[in-house]
Amino acid sequence: MAPLLNILLKTDLCSKVLSKPQFLKRYSPFLTCTCNKSNDDSRKDTESPLKRLLNDSASFDDAKPRNNEQTWATMPYPQGTKTRKQGEYFTDKRDPKDSTIILFPGQGSQYVGMCKGLLKFPMVNDLFELASYVLQYDLLKVCLEGPKQKLDETKYSQPAIMVASLAAIEKLKEERPNAINNCVGTAGFSLGEITALVFAGALGLQEALKLIQIRAEAMQMASNTYKGGMLTVFYGPDSKLNYACKKAKEWAVDKADPIPECIISSYLYPHCKVVAGSESALDYLEKNYKEFNIKKVKRLLVSGAFHSSLMASALMPFKKALGKIQVNEPVVSVYSNIDGKKYRDVEHIVRQLPKQIVKPVKWEQLLHVVYERGQDENFPTTYECGPGQSLKTILKQVNAKAWSSCHSIEA
Repeated sequence: MAPLLNILLKTDLCSKVLSKPQFLKRYSPFLTCTCNKSNDDSRKDTESPLKRLLNDSASFDDAKPRNNEQTWATMPYPQGTKTRKQGEYFTDKRDPKDSTIILFPGQGSQYVGMCKGLLKFPMVNDLFELASYVLQYDLLKVCLEGPKQKLDETKYSQPAIMVASLAAIEKLKEERPNAINNCVGTAGFSLGEITALVFAGALGLQEALKLIQIRAEAMQMASNTYKGGMLTVFYGPDSKLNYACKKAKEWAVDKADPIPECIISSYLYPHCKVVAGSESALDYLEKNYKEFNIKKVKRLLVSGAFHSSLMASALMPFKKALGKIQVNEPVVSVYSNIDGKKYRDVEHIVRQLPKQIVKPVKWEQLLHVVYERGQDENFPTTYECGPGQSLKTILKQVNAKAWSSCHSIEA
């Protein structure tokens, strides 16, 4: 299997990036470039984008940092940094308020112009150059200039949000280095979980970029094949949300949706959830929600029914790609979207991570696990790193005490 960056053909971006001495100095040990089309490349032109991505994914066994300047290519901690082991936080003798939790947002947080204020940090430019080199398009230009319709597409928004979130980490490292050194746990919403795994050193940056690209491409293709969407649902104690989902699914069956579906796909906070489903099911909910004592529904600007069975075709490509890359033990606790609990080891990550494509995001449950404390105990300081402040807003609804020491490091 060729190294990852052998997928790059002769493009202006390829030449532009390789001509920069600072890029070569930092990343040359990680990169090999094929700048001339071969017969194999001509054959690939007839393959689907997703199949080509899978064929070109690699293990990156040789992607090891050779000096301290290269360490961000694999993890944010400088080599030799003292970090805590999984689960050590709760036996730490120090006051919990001296520790930090770092959260990363998911799809939907993107906006045109994000990261403009972060370009003054040198490593941010390097991050975008590497990302653009791997992805084969100018990611920074998409973030800064859009257009919005393009940035909102799954295949662009997912890598954009991940790199923007890591760019926000660069700001945090510069302005509050102790926030990195004192981090004891991290989590991310949906694709933000992959960002969290990069931050914790479980995934290398280049590998994660390729993984996100495959995930986004597969989810985009699933969305194009089976039309669906998502609704944010606000309800009260007397609402019948589960029954509403059941009736909506039955309606979708009657309307002959190819995959009739209507399920809770994200648990955000008390009395607020996201429902994913096929087109007919969502249309039914939008028109009839008051019959189930639901207060309000709001259609999300996403291209598919994420975290539902309509994404089933994206599951195998992601699992296959994840199986080809090296996964390491995280240096801080990483919490899973599937059940809100910590990942135990590498095997647990490999087994659990793909499930979130078709399973609900249990974010509310995750926050209860992360911030479980005795009545008189202090809370750690929380930093949401990435575009927007959605996770901070949700935290206020779940745990006001933890929210009072939460800060947004916006991209």
